[in-house]
Amino acid sequence: MITFRDIFSTLKSLPIPAQRPVLVHADLSALGEIRGGAETVLGALTGAFSGVMTPAFTLRTQVIPEDGPAHNGLIYGSGREQNAAAEYFNADMPADENLGALAETLRRHPVSRRSDHPLLSFAGLQVDSALNAQTLRDPLAPVQVLADQEGWVLLLGVDHTANFSIHLAERMAGRRHFVRWALTRFGVRECADVPVCSAGFEAAAEPLQDLVRGLPLGSAQILAVPMQPMLTRLAEWMRQEPNALLCGRAECLACADAPPES
Repeated sequence: MITFRDIFSTLKSLPIPAQRPVLVHADLSALGEIRGGAETVLGALTGAFSGVMTPAFTLRTQVIPEDGPAHNGLIYGSGREQNAAAEYFNADMPADENLGALAETLRRHPVSRRSDHPLLSFAGLQVDSALNAQTLRDPLAPVQVLADQEGWVLLLGVDHTANFSIHLAERMAGRRHFVRWALTRFGVRECADVPVCSAGFEAAAEPLQDLVRGLPLGSAQILAVPMQPMLTRLAEWMRQEPNALLCGRAECLACADAPPES
């Protein structure tokens, strides 16, 4: 069984300065049985680093209109059933289950804060400047703030397909993100610059190989990568290779519409 001491000592063995914030993506089930579960992992993270942030996304608030801008990575009018089941965003809405137990544990922590984006909110401790930066027009602002603070990405039992920060590298490279719409208590709100597909992101493992630091923990690994060098390297790769990191699936409208027009 994995203990707090196991997790904390592994985190402290990573080359992350204690004063740097971390953006964490986790599948704790991949690590194995953890004494105390997600609360133990969160305690180790907050003990090891100055600030901790995770996604707290709520994609079940999304609605699809009957029409909208072209080249937007979706089929308009295709979401009637989804629209009928959509929920109104509120600050107490649980994070999407596919983000894992750690995300919801951090969101529910008594002194954590959550940004108020109705699709792509983040939750965190001691990362107020990042959370405050997010707007409907710039959902990636929290990632940019952590990168500016020389933050790191931590992948606990997941690979780069969970590495949301890579979407910021896409934007730096000129790749198109999309307009989406969310249901709120103020009505339907338009959300700009929304990234969609990360299914091809594990291809980033090779060009990032010398930047990534990995240590075993339980049945899986903890991977750590410094955000700013990662973003710079991947953005340059995507500028040179327009199809880099796209999933390549014929049915993926988002990846088909993502590359910048030549």
